[in-house]
Formats: sequence, structure tokens, C-alpha cells
Amino acid sequence: MSEPAARWAPPVVAVVLAAALVVVIVITTPWHLIDVPEPDATLDFTAAEIARQNAFRHELLPWSTTSWVLSLLVPLVIGFSPLGRRLYDAIRIRRWYLAVPLLVFGLGLLASVVTLPTDVMAERVSRKYGLSVQDWGLWTRDRAVNWLLMSLALAVIAVGLIALAKRFRTWWWLPAAIAGAVLVLGVSYAYPVLVEPRFNEFTSMPAGPQRDDFMKLAADDGVPVEDVLVADASKRTTALNAYVSGFGTTRRLVVYDTLLKDAPPAQVRLVVAHELGHAAEDDVLHGTLIGVLGTAFAVVLLRLLLGARMSDPRRTALLLALIVAGTTLAAPVQNLVSRRIEARADYHSLRLTNDPGNFVAMQHGLAVTNISGLNPRRWRYWMFASHPTSPERIAMGRAWGAEHGTPVPPLVQR
Repeated sequence: MSEPAARWAPPVVAVVLAAALVVVIVITTPWHLIDVPEPDATLDFTAAEIARQNAFRHELLPWSTTSWVLSLLVPLVIGFSPLGRRLYDAIRIRRWYLAVPLLVFGLGLLASVVTLPTDVMAERVSRKYGLSVQDWGLWTRDRAVNWLLMSLALAVIAVGLIALAKRFRTWWWLPAAIAGAVLVLGVSYAYPVLVEPRFNEFTSMPAGPQRDDFMKLAADDGVPVEDVLVADASKRTTALNAYVSGFGTTRRLVVYDTLLKDAPPAQVRLVVAHELGHAAEDDVLHGTLIGVLGTAFAVVLLRLLLGARMSDPRRTALLLALIVAGTTLAAPVQNLVSRRIEARADYHSLRLTNDPGNFVAMQHGLAVTNISGLNPRRWRYWMFASHPTSPERIAMGRAWGAEHGTPVPPLVQR
């Protein structure tokens, strides 16, 4: 293609992709479901429960926040300074496609080592409050596996981008955007069978009345579910949870064994109904498609920022820094969309079960057991909260009950 086309095509495509991303998010995100009153934790949580949550966060957040900041600073400082190129030169391997993965794995290991002390302290706090029950061997093993998987993914991305830039020079961003979109789609599809088993073992829920009830609930909801899987989460945590992952033939409904053991059956049923809401709305596929558009846009943005310099493997650390910066800046938008999606799944759970009383009790129980933040600072809420707070979810349940003639009184007697 002509040189003028090579100049104007990237910004035009970037604008088109950005516009498409905004349109898809605005149109498909469920912004309003029901009028909800201002959440008030004191209606449903005792002073002792609120004090315990506050004490937990007071001890945990300094360590977890410091760890997060350090995990950002390591790649940003190295990538946006000459240090990144010097580290690449220090490897002294002539074949760039071997040197690049080695640098990526090394930087990932450095970040893990730098954050090790603060992560250890955060883990100690979780153990003190009974949230974590794993031994240090399993904790270390999980960190190692996470480092390997993340480094492998970033190494594949870096090698792929550099190889395309070397091969196509001016137009590398076009096949790279397509390849990145396909990669996101493939990873989302394969994640349940390739990644999740690296951390948990999954077994079919034993036959019995509870499993039969879940399968009937799914059938009544019109959601095809072949099985309910149980994750052995209790070897790591006392937290209660369930989730849906994958899509198509890899879609799975998973419940923690802690949830089946410690939560009342009626409340477990509501959790399952929430997850069926995700399946009914194809939320995983929806998020994947947003990820596809976002990845394609990010690749074109890299072309605008780096141009032909993308072909220089000495800029690998800079590439990683840009990826870290981009994902960090995108987090508030991702979390905003995620909170609305989770709220819709809550609403689906209420419609499917018509049980606002147990819904409120379930949200209270989950918050107490998981020591969830009841009123996080606004910046933390926007930066990290992928779900509504427990008081927000309880307020929705109470609003739904009032709207459908089943008022739910406060759980705390005044």
C-alpha cells in the first residue's frame, strides 16, 4: 500500500475501534435495572461485624496496596528508562526470539521477588482472620504457577508482535490486531480446561436432592447445564464463592466446596441462580467480545506510540510497561461494566427464585464470611471492585422485595 495510506490508516482504524468499543459498552451494559435506595450497612451488619471488617482491612490494605504499587513500578520504571534496553543487552543471546522470552520471564520474576515481603504480610493477615488456610508450600506453588503462566502469555505476545513488526514493518499492526483478537477469543474459550485445573481440582457434584434442584433450576431458566462442578477451594480458603467460565462447549458452572459445606441450601440456590444469570446472558462471551475489540484497539495504539520501533527487541521492556500502563488505566472502565453485569446477575437470581429474604441473608452471610469491604474508599471501588458492595446488593434485594410485595426487614434489630 502507498506511504500516505500507511500514515493515515492507523489513526483512522484506532478511532473506529475506539468508537465501536464505546458503542458496544454503552449499548450492551445494563445501566439500570431497578431503583435502589442508598445502601446502609448498619441496617444489616452488627457493630461487631462492621468492626471486624474494618480491622481486617486496616491490617491488610497497607500490605496489599504496597504490593500492587510495587507490581506497577517495577515494569514501569524499567520499561520507561534506559534500564530496559540495558537488561536486554546484558542477556547476550544473539537470537532475539530466545532473548525476549528470557527477559520477560526475568522481569516477571523480579516483580514477584520485589513484592514477596508485602505479599507474605498480606497472607499472614488473611490467616490471622481465618480467611486463608493454605500452607506456605501451596502458597509458594501458586505464586510460581501464576508467574509461569503470566510470563508465558506475555512472552508469546512480545515475540508475536516483534516477529510481525520485523516481517511487515509498516503494516505489522494489522495482522497483529487480528491475531490479538483471535488470541483473546481462544484463551477465554480454553481457560476453563487449560488454566483453572492448574490451581484447583474439579469433581461433579454428587447426585442428590441439591444437585437435582440445581439442574431443575437451570432447566426452568432455559440454560443448558450438563453438570455442576465442585472446586476444592477449602484447601486454600474459607471464602464462599461460585462462578461461570468459558463459553460454548467449555462453559462450566463451578461452586466452591466451602459454599456447599457452610451455606444454607436456600442461599446456595440463590448463588447458583446468580451464576445461571451469567450463563443466560452469555456474560463470559460478552466480556470476551469486549476484550477482542479492546485488544485490537490496544495493538493499533501501540502502532501509533511505537511505529516501526516495535521491531526492535531491545524495546521489549518498554512494550511490557505500555501493556501494564494500558491495563491499569482500563481497569476502572472494566470494573464499572463488570459491576453492572454482576448486578444484572443478582437481579436475575431474584426473578428466578422470587426469594428476596434469603437473597439478603445470603449477601450478608457471604460478606461476613469473606470479610468483604462494606464501604471502600471511592478510588479503591473504581480501581478494584468488580462487584457491587454487599450493602449495594442487599439494597437491590430489598428494593426488589418491596416492589414485588415481599418486603425484607433489616437484619439488625434496632
